[in-house]
Amino acid sequence: MSSMQSNSSANVSFVRPATFFIKGFSNVPYVKYYYVFLSFVYVVTVLGNSFIMSIIYLARRLHTVKYIAVCHLALSDLCGSSALIPKVIDTFLFEHQDISYEACLANMFFVYHFMNLQSLTILILAYDRLVAICFPLRYHAIVTKTAMFLIIGVIWIFSVTYFSVLVGLVNRLSFCGSNVIDSHFCDQGLIYKLACNDNSINLMMGRISFGLLMCTPLILIIISYFCIALALLKIAHGAERIKAMKTCTSHLMLVAIGYIPLISNNIAALTTPIDPNTRIINNSLRQIIPSMLNPIIYTLKTEEVMQSIKKLYKRSTNTTKKHDM
Repeated sequence: MSSMQSNSSANVSFVRPATFFIKGFSNVPYVKYYYVFLSFVYVVTVLGNSFIMSIIYLARRLHTVKYIAVCHLALSDLCGSSALIPKVIDTFLFEHQDISYEACLANMFFVYHFMNLQSLTILILAYDRLVAICFPLRYHAIVTKTAMFLIIGVIWIFSVTYFSVLVGLVNRLSFCGSNVIDSHFCDQGLIYKLACNDNSINLMMGRISFGLLMCTPLILIIISYFCIALALLKIAHGAERIKAMKTCTSHLMLVAIGYIPLISNNIAALTTPIDPNTRIINNSLRQIIPSMLNPIIYTLKTEEVMQSIKKLYKRSTNTTKKHDM
């Protein structure tokens, strides 16, 4: 292992590595093309999410409670991709695979934090649709801008606190063997397995994270759509029912893209041994593709957004013509 800083206490040797080595892919031909692909995905993600946030900011008709949540999702997608992809490209494309201990923990925190915000924001959007369809007359009284900002503030406080504890627990681990992380980033689930001392608390936190942060939001979303389905069955007119269903299509696509690969990967990891290269591809795509597709889905599949884009385009065109005249 590279240079170590060691402390001894009560006959127990505590070892903290100065650096970790992020291994990444092993024996994969033309792997650099994959990192070029990640670069392309990152550019599309930055442009797409910046575009959707700009449209929401510029279009007055989108200054609603729902689009506060959509804007927060775009911000979370942008920050999540920025926490992961540039570092992955720098690590492997430019062969900077050694990362300091402190930088590794910071990378772990930000990647997990923004992934969690993405998940919880999709849950917030499910709540918005639930109230809009099941309690349409009380929607504006229940889902207010103040309430939405409060909910977003709460999930930020919860996420920062939770992942500060999760990452902080790594500091109690002693690494007296390998410092090689067999992943594409500082993955907590792989780091605590390198420890020489008791890692049972870290293992327990990993299981809590899977149940609390991955399964619970999905279960709540499924329950919300079950309630929405019951409410839609009570709508007498088919046209109104279809109109109400259309307001949910974009969100359902987000749920499918965000949660199905996430849950599938974790179930597969728990039930069958997965080749490290396959695991890295699955995890990296699961982390970055939803962030790229979310703004595209909300742009192309949401009528309000498309109409706002057309209106802004006409306004800019008319302004340009006036200047030319």
